[in-house]
Amino acid sequence: MKTLQKIYTFLIFFILYIPIVVLVLFSFNSSGNTGSMTGLSLYWYRELFATPSTFTALKNTLILALSASVISTLLGTAAAVGIGKFKNKAVRGAVLSVTNVPMMNPDIVTGISMMLLFVLVGSLIGLKEKLGFWTILIAHITFCLPYVILSVRPRVLGLNRSLSEAAMDLGCTPVSAFFRVELPAIMPGIVSGFIMAFTLSLDDFVISYFTTGNDFQTLPLLIYSMTKKEVTPDIYALSTLMIAAVLILLILSNVAESKGKNKENETSAKAAERIG
Repeated sequence: MKTLQKIYTFLIFFILYIPIVVLVLFSFNSSGNTGSMTGLSLYWYRELFATPSTFTALKNTLILALSASVISTLLGTAAAVGIGKFKNKAVRGAVLSVTNVPMMNPDIVTGISMMLLFVLVGSLIGLKEKLGFWTILIAHITFCLPYVILSVRPRVLGLNRSLSEAAMDLGCTPVSAFFRVELPAIMPGIVSGFIMAFTLSLDDFVISYFTTGNDFQTLPLLIYSMTKKEVTPDIYALSTLMIAAVLILLILSNVAESKGKNKENETSAKAAERIG
């Protein structure tokens, strides 16, 4: 039975990761033939960075991802803290249900609905270009926000309220007590939410495709436009760099989460020693 479980697990991981391995391997192919491996070279990486459109798409992607992740992290942190202060369970449950809707909706439904909304609003206020940077930014904030709340909320629920109350008894205002006591305690969740939002915004295609204009193109959209023509290994090189960036962000997110748990355990141990 254990042998079958190991074989099953191996097949699952093989099916999931062999396409990524092949893509990374062919990004170092020395020839332009995408059907056979003739040697290892960095030629396609040099070709990739010699293309001006790639740099423009990379700049647009980074600006969009940073802007969306920063704004969604600020709004999501405030929302998680605010939801935690709701005393009515029915209201709190309703707000959480509405918050989770963007996560449950298929991307294509979210993309089309937001595109229709932006076009309608643009027509009402008389805009010539109804879709552009601001519309895609709003769309990215919309689908990143629930993930930030989901990341920060467990930290808010685990807060020791007596610490902030003690800070206020010592002269701190509620705002000062939040920034001095509560914010450091939930910071690991905020960092994890920020990294998750950045990662989601970085590689989003479907929603970006429906909500962007002709003058703003991200890397996923650039890759899609390349695949309509002859597929060359520079697409593999670009995809490999995106995979590496997402992998690094996920590692940083896990490291931040583990450090936060270690700090919590150390704090709990010290408190137990003092009580003992």
